[in-house]
Amino acid sequence: MKKYILILLGIALYTQVSAQSGLKSGSQAPLFSGKDNSGKTVDLKNLLKSHKAIVLFFYRGQWCPYCNKQIKELQDSLQLLTTKGVYVIGVTPETGENIQKTVSKTNASFSIIQDTDYRIMKAYDVNYRVDDALNAKLKSYGVDLEKNNGNTDHVLPVPATYVIAPSGKIIYVHFDKDYTKRTTVHAILNSLN
Repeated sequence: MKKYILILLGIALYTQVSAQSGLKSGSQAPLFSGKDNSGKTVDLKNLLKSHKAIVLFFYRGQWCPYCNKQIKELQDSLQLLTTKGVYVIGVTPETGENIQKTVSKTNASFSIIQDTDYRIMKAYDVNYRVDDALNAKLKSYGVDLEKNNGNTDHVLPVPATYVIAPSGKIIYVHFDKDYTKRTTVHAILNSLN
């Protein structure tokens, strides 16, 4: 029954994000700066100067099992990625308290930025608003977006991943409106060659 519910929610979310298309490979990555979960300023322009690539991914929240699985996989391969000069950044609308829950669930040790005003999500064209009907369904399954994100507008990101070269050019994109489909670390590593 739970799998059936997740499929229905996935279909409903897919129809809501149909207008979003994300940025394409070859595009210039929009620059941004923000405080991460450890209080450190994360500035894309500066990181591009000191790393061979940036992996920028967007996730919905600590309540999403697919997000937690992806974050755990990135964490499990973090040493391999950092050895290749990669810096990993997660972006989410969830509150700092909920980011800490994500960290506890996944042992994530890379930077995670709370995108309170959706500035980064909008720049990468991954933001969408969950309508009232779907929000009510999510609440009935124990997902309270207002509590999780600390606001009432119900904005989430398409869980996209971008790999950005030192030039600022996007060299790899995984953008799938089906929130259950995520990129693999293998695909990220292949994009670095």
